[in-house]
Amino acid sequence: MLVAAITLASIGKVVTFLIMLSILIVLHELGHFVVARRNGVRVNEFALGMGPKLLGWTSPRSGTLYSVRALPIGGYCAMQGEDGKTSEAEQQREFRAADSDQSDNFQSKSPLRRLAIVLAGPIANFALAYAILLVSALAFGVAGSHAQPVIGFMTPNSPAALAGLQPGDRILTIDGRRVTGAQLIARIHASLGKRLDVVYLRNGIRHEILITPVACAKLGDAARAAAHIGCIGFTPVASYHRVAFGRAFADAGLGFIGIAANTFDGLGMLIVHFTKYAGQMSGVIGIGAAATTIQDFGWGPYFALAAMISFALGIFNLLPIPALDGGRAAFIVVELVRGKPIDPEKEALVHIAGFATLMALMLLLAFHDIARIVNGKGVL
Repeated sequence: MLVAAITLASIGKVVTFLIMLSILIVLHELGHFVVARRNGVRVNEFALGMGPKLLGWTSPRSGTLYSVRALPIGGYCAMQGEDGKTSEAEQQREFRAADSDQSDNFQSKSPLRRLAIVLAGPIANFALAYAILLVSALAFGVAGSHAQPVIGFMTPNSPAALAGLQPGDRILTIDGRRVTGAQLIARIHASLGKRLDVVYLRNGIRHEILITPVACAKLGDAARAAAHIGCIGFTPVASYHRVAFGRAFADAGLGFIGIAANTFDGLGMLIVHFTKYAGQMSGVIGIGAAATTIQDFGWGPYFALAAMISFALGIFNLLPIPALDGGRAAFIVVELVRGKPIDPEKEALVHIAGFATLMALMLLLAFHDIARIVNGKGVL
């Protein structure tokens, strides 16, 4: 019965992550949809999910088919003049060769208008990241300086990990005494080399373990290395508290700036020291695994993760790789500079090379994620 309950809980976490990821992707596509319609481009279909169509409704006013697809992952915005099969330049050439009036065709619009439509998706992801942080601040509060007696991220092969503690476990007592988050931290720091009797709660079940803190320096905690205090290798989950409406807007803005700074710092370190940091990259599988863990920390941290993923999706789609919005935008910018589209044959070659690179990167990340989950190691 317990195993079945844990399995159902795990499935529920995966489903929650897929729903969250799908919402982020659909709202990305909604950005394309809104700006396309504002510029007079016909949207043939706006779909929720992928795969075979389950149901749909065609708007008599715009002619857009709004559909729900069988696979509830992501979605797409299919515009008139964007078949997804040929290059941007080839579609431009086909449009100009057509005799009929196609003022609602994406290819009929000026380069600046097409650029705005293409960039609307990533911009929607950036706006959504802020909106998620704002909703989280209003609904669940903001992270404070005090910690909960809950296990957050853990250091591999640390005393906490070796003793069997897991992220999301709530510490109830140490040596028979109930502890708050601050008391938990103070007791561990003061118990270097001393065995502690720890009782914790996981999935409603109480467990008891014996654990001995080691010097923080052994766990890579340089900040506390000189203090000769004890650590067991985990970061406690922050406590959340309610704030006023105006404070929520400010905290969401600070959170957004923090996400942006961390993302660009990470990209910079990856570019400068690729071999050192490439092993820390994660794909959808790795992100999903992290998301299922963070769900145990509460909705506040989970919404923060959703905001980070939304921002990362925006950045990823801006990469100048064909098949991504950044690749399409790059060709439109070149068209603006040259005054005419790139030769279709040359663009097709770039698309093939770019698509192959993208697929190789996605496969490598997936393989790396699986290896890390199975073995606790990366492949790079």
